[in-house]
Amino acid sequence: MHIFKNIKFIIALYIMISTFHVSAKATEECFENTSRAVFKFNMALDEIVLEPLAKGYNKLPDPIKTGTSNFTSNIGVLLSIPNNILQGNFKQLGHSVGSFAINTSVGILGFLNPAEKIGLKPHKEDVGQTLGSYGVGPGCYFVLPVLGPTTARDSIGMIADTFVDPFAHITIREKEIFSTSGNSLDYFSVRGATAIDFRADNNQNIESLKKNTIDLYSSLKSIYLQDRENKIKNSIQNEDEWGSLDN
Repeated sequence: MHIFKNIKFIIALYIMISTFHVSAKATEECFENTSRAVFKFNMALDEIVLEPLAKGYNKLPDPIKTGTSNFTSNIGVLLSIPNNILQGNFKQLGHSVGSFAINTSVGILGFLNPAEKIGLKPHKEDVGQTLGSYGVGPGCYFVLPVLGPTTARDSIGMIADTFVDPFAHITIREKEIFSTSGNSLDYFSVRGATAIDFRADNNQNIESLKKNTIDLYSSLKSIYLQDRENKIKNSIQNEDEWGSLDN
């Protein structure tokens, strides 16, 4: 398929970038001072923009919030489908395909979630997780403006996601799949709604962390790295507390 043809290039690119930091351990940072400065910028942006939006979102009626969360999650399942194939996880492939098909049709474009009621619970998968399942280590940890915490592996994964995600193909790459197409505004609107939904769901967790931690940067780094490790292992150990920490 067209969406898989760049995967070898992506893996090779990761290996090439990783050679610059071959001595970096999983939790080692190559740009800590820069990352801490970017982190401060991101927290200021969160306080000015994202937090007020999240608080306003939480005041919406529950059916609207639930419907929005279901819709963005359903779109996110599209990225899981090619990654299930790449990982050879055909049981989860069935959950992903079945969930998307049922929720998009019976669930009215995903605003409802009847698939979950019949036992279909797809794991969210991305290229970073796929690389991790192949044994590719995380490499250096650093923080990106707006996008937040990541690693060398996951940053390459984020780029690769736009090559394998069908939703990205019909929006930012302006391709047509099954007579369906969109534009960049559609893509970034869904990503923005996903970020606001996550921030709203975890508002109390974030506020508690701010009040009770000495070094917020290090705490969020630890949470991110553990969350990514859990996802690679298909573990839901911390998902009930923090939801899904996606890039």
